[in-house]
Amino acid sequence: MSEPENDYTELQVSSTTVYQGALLRVKEDRITLPDGHPAKREYIEHPGAVLIIPLVDENTVVLERQYRYPVRQHCYELPAGKKERGEVPLLTAQRELKEETGYEANDWQLLGSLLPSIGYADEQIEFFVARNLRFTGIARDEGEFLDVFTLSIEEAITWIMSGKIKDVKTIAGIFWAKHLAG
Repeated sequence: MSEPENDYTELQVSSTTVYQGALLRVKEDRITLPDGHPAKREYIEHPGAVLIIPLVDENTVVLERQYRYPVRQHCYELPAGKKERGEVPLLTAQRELKEETGYEANDWQLLGSLLPSIGYADEQIEFFVARNLRFTGIARDEGEFLDVFTLSIEEAITWIMSGKIKDVKTIAGIFWAKHLAG
C-alpha cells in the first residue's frame, strides 16, 4: 500500500492571541478548510521542551517523582524541561539534568522528537539519552520539589503496564530506553 497523497492543508486567514502567560500562549486562528469553507482553530503555542533518558547503565534509568498540579497527583517521570527562547536543545537537556537530578553526563545522543498533543498544542519534545553519568550536586530551581531515584527499565515497564507511570513522554522514553538496551 502506498502512502496517501491528498493535500488537506488548512490555510490561516487571521490569528489572535487570546492569552499570553509566562510559559504558554493561547491562539485563535481563522482558517480556510481544504474544501474552501471557513473554520476556527484554537491551540497553544509552547516554546518546546527536552526529555532526558539518563542511563546509569544499559538497564537502569534515573527517574523523578513530583507533584503535578494540573492533574493533582504525584507523577513518576524522566527528567525533562522547557527550552528557553532560542536555546539549543542539547544545552536545555544538560541544564535540566543537572538542575533536577544533580547528574551530569559525558555522552549525549539526540534520539528524535515527539509531538505530544497535536490536537491542541504545537509543543515538540526533543529526546536525548545521557550516558556515563556522574553525580555533581543538585541545583534545583526555586519552588521545585521532587525525589530522584533509579529504577531498572524492566521495573519501569511494569510500572507503565500497571498504570503507576502515566506521563506520555516518560512512557515513550522508557520504551526507547528498552529498545536501546536490546
